[in-house]
Amino acid sequence: MRLGRIRKAIVLVAVSGVVGLFTIAAARGQDEDPTCKVTFLIQRDSNSKPIRAASVVLHPVTRKGKQERGGFELKTDNDGKTEFEGVPYGKMRIQVLAQGFQTYGEDYVIDKPNMDIVVKLKRPAEQYSIYGDQANAPKKEEPKDQKPQ
Repeated sequence: MRLGRIRKAIVLVAVSGVVGLFTIAAARGQDEDPTCKVTFLIQRDSNSKPIRAASVVLHPVTRKGKQERGGFELKTDNDGKTEFEGVPYGKMRIQVLAQGFQTYGEDYVIDKPNMDIVVKLKRPAEQYSIYGDQANAPKKEEPKDQKPQ
């Protein structure tokens, strides 16, 4: 009888949001499936200084490579660190977003009890435009058979 109440409580947590998805996985993982403690360090690519308040988003990935619904979002502290305990083993898509930096995304295989992931974010690259600086644009060649007027 008590087990039924615990399951209902976990299901109610799951209905309240994405945190519940990982709560169920973590609760189930204690007895059946192994889980991992993942620690993230988010740094600037140019000088390895930490990036605070970066968003780290975790999404489970199916065997076919599709991103599953749900997920979990973390924020880095002043040292550019965040961690999550209870990540189920398997493929996980990790995305990192921070204001003023390029978005990072990569799939990781979670297969150890502890994992440390270091992500170095780059500043956005300048975009090339055909309407921009014409001084460095290739020169047009005039047809040779035309005479100047």
